[in-house]
Amino acid sequence: MGATEDSVFDQYRDRVDKPLVRLFRAYGVPEWPYFAAGMVANVVARMASLLPPLVLGVAIDSVFTGDAPFDLPLVPAGWLPATDAAQFEFSALVIGASFVVTAVFTYFYGVSANLFAHRVMHEVRTDSFEKMQSLDMTFFDDKQTGEVMSVLNNDASNLEVFLDDALQNSARLVVMVAGITAILVYENWQLAVVTLGAIPLMVVLTGWFMKRAEPRYERQRAAVGNLNTRLENSLSGVELVKTSAAEDHETERVRSASYRFFRDTMDVLRLSYVYRPGMELLAGISFAVTFAVGGFWLLYGAPGPLTGTLSPGAFVTFIFLTQRFVTPLAEVSNIVDQYENAKASSARVFGLMDVPARVTDAPDATELTDVEGRVEYDDVTFGYESDEDVIHDVSFEAESGDTVALVGPTGAGKSTLCKLLMRMYDVNSGAVSVDGHDVREVTLDSLREHVGYVSQDTFLFDGTIAENVKYGQFDASRDAVVEAAKAADAHEFVHELFDGYDTEVGERGVKLSGGQRQRIAIARAILQDPEVLVFDEATSDVDTETELRIQESLDDLAADRTAVVIAHRLSTVQNADQILVVEDGRIAERGTHDDLLEKNGRYADLWNVQAGLIEQ
Repeated sequence: MGATEDSVFDQYRDRVDKPLVRLFRAYGVPEWPYFAAGMVANVVARMASLLPPLVLGVAIDSVFTGDAPFDLPLVPAGWLPATDAAQFEFSALVIGASFVVTAVFTYFYGVSANLFAHRVMHEVRTDSFEKMQSLDMTFFDDKQTGEVMSVLNNDASNLEVFLDDALQNSARLVVMVAGITAILVYENWQLAVVTLGAIPLMVVLTGWFMKRAEPRYERQRAAVGNLNTRLENSLSGVELVKTSAAEDHETERVRSASYRFFRDTMDVLRLSYVYRPGMELLAGISFAVTFAVGGFWLLYGAPGPLTGTLSPGAFVTFIFLTQRFVTPLAEVSNIVDQYENAKASSARVFGLMDVPARVTDAPDATELTDVEGRVEYDDVTFGYESDEDVIHDVSFEAESGDTVALVGPTGAGKSTLCKLLMRMYDVNSGAVSVDGHDVREVTLDSLREHVGYVSQDTFLFDGTIAENVKYGQFDASRDAVVEAAKAADAHEFVHELFDGYDTEVGERGVKLSGGQRQRIAIARAILQDPEVLVFDEATSDVDTETELRIQESLDDLAADRTAVVIAHRLSTVQNADQILVVEDGRIAERGTHDDLLEKNGRYADLWNVQAGLIEQ
């Protein structure tokens, strides 16, 4: 009932090596043109944004004070104007053009970077979902729906933020720091050393933060999954909660999961509140020291060990660029924050992808074709992962067209036996065969195409009745849907609905009664038209009269098909060709209805209890 304290993907997540590197190798490389275009546009935009302070400094020293020649780095002198007026006009034109270039290439960079990020995350989401779909039922027996949703939703979104924002800011930071450093060194290498003196301290602070942040982010992501699981369970079971007057109990459980998330989030934030202000303080100190040393240099000459002169234009350039320095350096905290979050999330995503799918097609699996419907269980033993065996040495045969009934107490293993036929699980020993073919040696798709299954836990998707009836047979005509519904005794109630077969059933079919949902599920199996039918107490939620009508339809349907029927009401299977009494995962008795009554054993006891001949 309760959510586990630790992530159910811990054992797989911990094995993921360099998750973000793996992300780029697996998903970034195929999208490299968008990434490359974005990086080129980013470099052009950021370099263009550095031109105005440089040109302004040169113009001050050359045009306004006349203390230095009009000279720009990497630009031949012959390309530059000679008069003050022309130099002023040229400077104004370059400054204006640089803003235009910055805006245009920032647009191209944003589009390219977002295309890269969202295309990658589209592939990650769909691949993660496809992987989840391929996993066998053992995985879903142990894992929590909210935890899986957290991986597909929250963790994938974290990666999207990283690929979109963090990469964009990282690229901008690299270009800005490299460009500003080059210009500052070009203008005055001594003052540049003073300005850049805070960077080693920032590197040390960043290393300290990353070392301590990683385990905190891992705990936070696990707490998100735990909270999602609790919310999903509580909302899915809201009817039970209300009928049990357990609202306070569920609220307390959600409060506990929410507090764990709050506690782990605050653990991350407390560390961030040391790191982020620390980075901003170091960046601010760098600006203040640059202003103080440069201003002193202009007023009184080179201070201390510094030598030479500092022009007013160079000082203005330093002030503008150092201010530009502060913002990207201060954003390092956000980048690291998003990096650590994405690293934890990518480990969980690849942890899901690395979960082994145990029930898969064998390399030499063949298609199951021309099915007659003969089913055989040969000395089958099965146990769930890390549990004791729940099925012990079960053997029986059902010839084509036979009906085999499985009866016995709840928890005896009847449903598990049926799921082994569908290869929801693989047997530990022995074999389950269809027409002499071990189900492990044929493809899953072909096996499940020829075996129809109606569970006692009827599930309907949010959509119309028609869509649910033809689920799996998506190209079926409306006439075929109606005929299947008639065979399942569903047409009458569907016809009376306002929108008929176009009636929306709601999430999990909540707008229909349990009996109506079961009849829709039976119609779905009928439309599949399989050679083998499995009914796991398929009429458990209908009244006696409806059950009799459905049973007549099922009898007609199973007349030339093999049927494996799990029944609680023994009256529905008394005409079965073979009845198996299952207890504790073993076949305790077998025979026809009359044979078993004559034996006066366990089946006879169950029959007499249900017939009211003896008290239970």
